Amino acid sequence: MATQKLLLLPGDGIGVEVMAEVRRLIAFLNKTGLTSFETEEDLVGGAAYDAHGKAISDAAMDLAHACDAVMFGAVGGPKWADVPYEARPEAGLLRLRKELGLFANLRPAVCYRALADASSLKRELVEGLDIMIVRELTGGVYFGEPKEIVTLESGEKRAVDTQVYTTHEIERIARVAFDLAKVRGNKVHSSEKHNVMKSGVLWKQVVTAVHQAEYKDVKLEHILADNCGMQLVRTPKQFDVIVCDNLFGDMLSDVAAMLTGSLGMLPSASLGATDATTGKRKAMYEPVHGSAPDIAGKGLANPIATFASFGMALRYSFGLGEAADRLDAAIAATLDQGLRTKDIAAPGQNAVSTSEMGSAIIGAMEQAK
Repeated sequence: MATQKLLLLPGDGIGVEVMAEVRRLIAFLNKTGLTSFETEEDLVGGAAYDAHGKAISDAAMDLAHACDAVMFGAVGGPKWADVPYEARPEAGLLRLRKELGLFANLRPAVCYRALADASSLKRELVEGLDIMIVRELTGGVYFGEPKEIVTLESGEKRAVDTQVYTTHEIERIARVAFDLAKVRGNKVHSSEKHNVMKSGVLWKQVVTAVHQAEYKDVKLEHILADNCGMQLVRTPKQFDVIVCDNLFGDMLSDVAAMLTGSLGMLPSASLGATDATTGKRKAMYEPVHGSAPDIAGKGLANPIATFASFGMALRYSFGLGEAADRLDAAIAATLDQGLRTKDIAAPGQNAVSTSEMGSAIIGAMEQAK
């Protein structure tokens, strides 16, 4: 088995704690012979700012370019609230996405049977939920120029963020969504705001053209982003794959996350284009939850989202579907046994720690041999 190189970027807050569990998981998998990973580690976010004065160093970026995939924890916290904008912790994440060309963000929202009652919605609405949100990640309003705050002649300030998309950017993210749908439920909802935004008009036109030319066998529906948000909390199981731009994908994926009971349950994958020579693609995997500074260092963090993100790495970057299936089954089995971290525990239920949950999942994988 070829050895794969993985870069670990724990970041800030609970990112450090959940990444520690991933290290244990990797060690277990390597020991069993299911995988062969070499890992390196560096700083990102506030931790990198404290050490280097920037949210990610050039040396860390070199490691990211050289590895087969990146595992990312979380960044940010009140400690760095007043650092220069260009050095804010989130800038490290944005630089990774931009320089690695990670244009496709995959955010599954799966409701485990054992956690259906933890959702804010009724069990019958979420039990069995399995949605994939495909978010365009390197374009749109987060990267468009001009992006500035200027002072007008009157002394009043004006802030500008620019929403920009090209045909190519929309085509490639649409293809990712349609390809995923073909191995899932064969249905795509394309979400935008063509009724009030020119970028939405182009988005709808291009997605429709790609569908007609290449994916007529996949069902396509267009839905306005605000209506999509409403429908996600009304009848979420109507969706299979939702494709959307950077801004709407950011918001809708967080809505979908809460359908599952906790942000601590949601993984994500950020993928680049396939290299024509090697057949590989740059990729980064991260939990959807943030750095949660209020619980950092207390052993309360839920490691499941990070474990599931690593499972996506096994599946999408390394072709290790069997190992990924085994990890998914271990997570489900652990939840079926009633183990809960604080974020998903019922009122009055004893919650296990971050490391206890990690040990239980690894133990379930070992028992499944």
